[in-house]
Amino acid sequence: MQRILDLIEGLPLFEGLSQGQLEGVASLVVDRKVERGQMVFCEGAPAEGFYVVAEGRIKVFRSGPDGREAIMHVLGPGEPFGEVAVFQGDRFPANAMAVTPSQVLFLPRRALVDRISRDPTLALNMLAALSRKLRQFTHKVEALTLQETPQRLAAYLLHASELAGGADTFTLDVTKGLLAGLLGTARETLSRCLSRMVERGAVSMDGRSVTILDRAFLEAMVEGTEQL
Repeated sequence: MQRILDLIEGLPLFEGLSQGQLEGVASLVVDRKVERGQMVFCEGAPAEGFYVVAEGRIKVFRSGPDGREAIMHVLGPGEPFGEVAVFQGDRFPANAMAVTPSQVLFLPRRALVDRISRDPTLALNMLAALSRKLRQFTHKVEALTLQETPQRLAAYLLHASELAGGADTFTLDVTKGLLAGLLGTARETLSRCLSRMVERGAVSMDGRSVTILDRAFLEAMVEGTEQL
């Protein structure tokens, strides 16, 4: 129970709630283990609750008629998913699948909505969190539409560095295949871009370990003033 409480307390979705409010939300949680490759939910399924990643990695994606995947998010510990459809009382618009052995926390919609109706503070927190997520998704759509693959890759590497506390050396937390899907490109294209970045001296790589050697060049790529 304490572990669940600690995880919920760290979520922007429940930021600023009192200890009693957090304990009330934690009491609703159902703890689930998910094996690698197992679906958490499928597109079109009724959204009977939303999830938070406790351990592992979950990808949220849609499949095209040709079987190709469009990866919308790759989520790690502490990140919620499926919450928008839940509050619309709708069906899930995408699939969610574990890409590593994972543990997720399930918050059932009916119980959560009942608690929100008795505590409007919860609703205000969730509205703010959902607004932030919508802005992030809007930025991603803009990047996929307006930027070329090298620009998107440079932006991702800079963001990964920020998540590592600004460190120049960090480890990619997804495979190249997943990263390609996340950036909306083919794996071969991603590999060529990485190779060209290494040749240019912008980064070095050792397996999944990446070291940024020329941060200014990557930033200029994102701005569109430099090209590979």
